[in-house]
Amino acid sequence: MSIFSKILDLSSRTASSILKREKPEALTDSDLFTDSDKEYILEHLTDEKLLKKRAALLQQINKKEAWAAIQDRIEVPVKKLHIWRYGAAAAVLVLGFTIYFSKNHLREKQSEKVVATKSVIAPGTDKAILVLANGEQVALGKGSVYNSTGVHSNGTEIVYKNNESAKNTIAYNYLTIPRGGQFFINLADGTKVWLNSESKLKFPVSFTDGQPRQVELVYGEAYFDVSPSTAHKGSHFNVITQNQNVEVLGTEFNIKAYQDSETIYTTLVEGKVNLSGSFNTTVLKPGNQSVLENHNIRVTAVDVFNEVSWKEGIFSFQEMPLKDIMKVLERWYDIKTEFKNKAIENSTFNGILDKNQKIEEILNIISNTNKIAYEINQKTVIFK
Repeated sequence: MSIFSKILDLSSRTASSILKREKPEALTDSDLFTDSDKEYILEHLTDEKLLKKRAALLQQINKKEAWAAIQDRIEVPVKKLHIWRYGAAAAVLVLGFTIYFSKNHLREKQSEKVVATKSVIAPGTDKAILVLANGEQVALGKGSVYNSTGVHSNGTEIVYKNNESAKNTIAYNYLTIPRGGQFFINLADGTKVWLNSESKLKFPVSFTDGQPRQVELVYGEAYFDVSPSTAHKGSHFNVITQNQNVEVLGTEFNIKAYQDSETIYTTLVEGKVNLSGSFNTTVLKPGNQSVLENHNIRVTAVDVFNEVSWKEGIFSFQEMPLKDIMKVLERWYDIKTEFKNKAIENSTFNGILDKNQKIEEILNIISNTNKIAYEINQKTVIFK
């Protein structure tokens, strides 16, 4: 289980215990935080005055500024921990409590609105199509096992091992993730790649130390944790997309380059990368995001957590227009969206949500927050 998945589970159990006035054993027994951090979190989550203020804030959740108000006035400052992951983890724990509370509040309001639902829409799951060098296709997914020379899949991930006999020939495989899917691949050089819905990766089945290591993100979104060049006789690692090349020495970064968008987003988490293409070579530092559009590139500082939380099972939306949120949900739940009222496409929403939630739960939160009516007809979400 990933760290953020653990945090979400911990936050849910902790929130449940606190609301029941029980001892939050899940938090006290956890090894994710130090004793001082646990005391800090409990102090701010169990303060009666703060609980009342949170409840008051949640009563205002239908306002556009609710997220900013919660962030600014919740009075639970997140401590600066040693690395960004744990800073984000602390934030998720606090916000997990808030979301848990808000979901109960929203359930009480469910009877006030009528939503037409004519089909069950399930969240995405681990699934992919592997295309071998000879053109053979292999369906991967939960409950299936695949074994071949130098490669193994247990249905939730696929792992390659450097095959000595394959190093003299260049053979490429493709891994395609459909809508409603995600998958993890461990490349033969030890590089780890998380692929989001509607993505496609081209990669060699084996690498030769000392030679450039190159893969291609044909389209979609992928998070890379690259095996360092020092472990491969200085071999640089390159990720090619349609309009740019990302060269790394050993780092973690996210690339988003979907087919329905002309913009490519590259977000650096750790290390250093060089971007090149039909633009001036650009160097990214941790916390930077490059935005490539119409052969022009710009670099901005971003909240890394919001950009990479998808791989940890979290939707993190901050001031995101509804039309862009629905693009994310369309890929994960394999649905379509129809806006009868075009004016609401740019309505913004803030929230951190679990990707395993039912689509109705997420849409109800958005609907109640922005006072937007919707209905589900088969696999189409219709905003009125």
